[in-house]
Amino acid sequence: MGRIGKLKVVYTEAHRKRASKTELYGGELVSPFECPERMDYILDRLKKTGFGELNSPYEVQSEALYKIHDKDYLSFLKSAWDEWKTAGFKGEAIATVWQSRSMPSSCIPDFIEGKMGYYCLAAETSISNGTAEAAWESLNVALCGAEHILAGDVSAFSLCRPPGHHASHDQFGGYCFINNASVAAQHMRDKGLDKVAVLDVDFHHGNGTQAIFYNRSDVLFLSLHGDPMHAFPHFLGHADEVGYSEGEGFNFNYPMPAGTSFSKWSKSLELALQQISKFGADALVVSLGVDTFEKDPISFFKLASDDFIKMGAQIASLNLPTLFVMEGGYAVEEIGINTVNVLMGFEA
Repeated sequence: MGRIGKLKVVYTEAHRKRASKTELYGGELVSPFECPERMDYILDRLKKTGFGELNSPYEVQSEALYKIHDKDYLSFLKSAWDEWKTAGFKGEAIATVWQSRSMPSSCIPDFIEGKMGYYCLAAETSISNGTAEAAWESLNVALCGAEHILAGDVSAFSLCRPPGHHASHDQFGGYCFINNASVAAQHMRDKGLDKVAVLDVDFHHGNGTQAIFYNRSDVLFLSLHGDPMHAFPHFLGHADEVGYSEGEGFNFNYPMPAGTSFSKWSKSLELALQQISKFGADALVVSLGVDTFEKDPISFFKLASDDFIKMGAQIASLNLPTLFVMEGGYAVEEIGINTVNVLMGFEA
């Protein structure tokens, strides 16, 4: 597939509205791994290499968000911070109690402490001032990228923050609030594409994306990730999860153990690409996490920076219109190198 002009990179400074100060990690409140500096590293690398053309997002009219996420959940995201502050809490909003096997009530509590537990799937992710605004801006970045693909671009990169692939139909967690990749895929479907594949190459399983499309046959989901027996999100992402009802046979997980090198990882990618080819996708959405990197602080794979070039080239072999949506990869300088390497490998 040929290209006229540079790869379009959609980005907004509005991501800085999410600047939370606390994350629950290892029993301590620490500075969040998911922080604004992540974007700075990527932007610096784009500038140094001269790769890509930065585009500001514009407002995209789309109903896809409401097909992916529960309306009450979206309302909660918009009001949660104000409710938390009104309740008199001094710190950032962190869930402390959940529905569980012994407390399975489906009632949504009125008080914000209970609402946080109902709508949250993991306690590491706080809600702070500006979180909702940043999440909606990130969503629009993804939708603009989808619009570039629909307009005929070979590829585009939605530089989203906060990320999205852990957010399910009605829960946030894993630093994610709105599932950007899922909404982008749905938008493509709504605009006339018959089949869309979502390939998740983040170190952590895309539990939210899997849950959203698990009973559908029009969106194929594939995830390469750390074995959930030992890695977040722990309770989804096993190889025997293949879809449900109409979606049976349209979900593929490739969990891998600690220390996985690119030689092994790329074999799983090849299996995933074969499934995408068999599916007959009209377009591909890549949930691009680069936390498979050997020096990532919260992961355990061993990919080196040069391996990300090869990853991009492998994905390009599908010869499909491809939207890259930024997911994870944490604040080490190489996040910029590795992200741009994937894109350069794809474009080569």
